[in-house]
Amino acid sequence: MKATSNGTHIVGMPWLDFSKIAAPGVVSELTEQGFARAREGCEKIKAASEEMTEALRESYSSNARGATDYGLKLLEISNANAASTLDFFVRLSGSKSATDVLSVSAAHARKAFDTASDQNRELWVLTQKLATETGEPIRKHFTKVLHKAG
Repeated sequence: MKATSNGTHIVGMPWLDFSKIAAPGVVSELTEQGFARAREGCEKIKAASEEMTEALRESYSSNARGATDYGLKLLEISNANAASTLDFFVRLSGSKSATDVLSVSAAHARKAFDTASDQNRELWVLTQKLATETGEPIRKHFTKVLHKAG
């Protein structure tokens, strides 16, 4: 079977008749709808991108504040530990006997252990706060973007 075109369909292949679907305006209307959907999709993507950029900006800002607080706490702890060590050496140098040395050493060790426990607790609280404050803006904006998209 030989196929030739007569303008609206291919002769010998009646199932390829384009005359019924090529009505004026239908193609342009479909094209316009496609462009409108694409434009709407691009606007949604742009809005979501702006939201996530803002979330990252807030997260970075929160992270910087939290890291500064953590660093300042480390400096404070270091200073307190250095002062405690110097105090220990001063007391140790003033000891008159081996019993005094053992007593001062035991008291310092007990105090150092308690202080280290408290300092670790403070650092843990700051770490949790940093993690929460850093992740919260991202979670909040991501949830907002998902609700808009849904």
